[in-house]
Amino acid sequence: MDKCVVAEWQPNEGHQAFPGMLNGGIIGALLDCHSNWTAAWELMQKSGFASPPCTVTAEYAIKLFRPTPLHLPVTLRASAKEVLTDRTIIEAELSSDGKIRANCRGVFVAVKPGHPAYHQW
Repeated sequence: MDKCVVAEWQPNEGHQAFPGMLNGGIIGALLDCHSNWTAAWELMQKSGFASPPCTVTAEYAIKLFRPTPLHLPVTLRASAKEVLTDRTIIEAELSSDGKIRANCRGVFVAVKPGHPAYHQW
């Protein structure tokens, strides 16, 4: 993966789909959130802002490749594939135990005052 934003997270039993395996919805939420923050950071860098703009998910697709063990930490990696004035295309992956477990691609858009999500995070 190109220059990327990396995070590590440790799931617990409350995040399992079935004994010992991470829930797919949690995986999707992790990838969406990590991608969204990566988009905000990229837009901030491109625009020279002092803080990241408020961004929301406009489009998002996830692929789950194999079960993700609950007892091991997961690593999230996300990178920008295209950065425009108000939106960014991000590709991200979630891995565990040295294997990619899921990936995603999404479009994340900066929102302005008046949008219901503006400064809600």
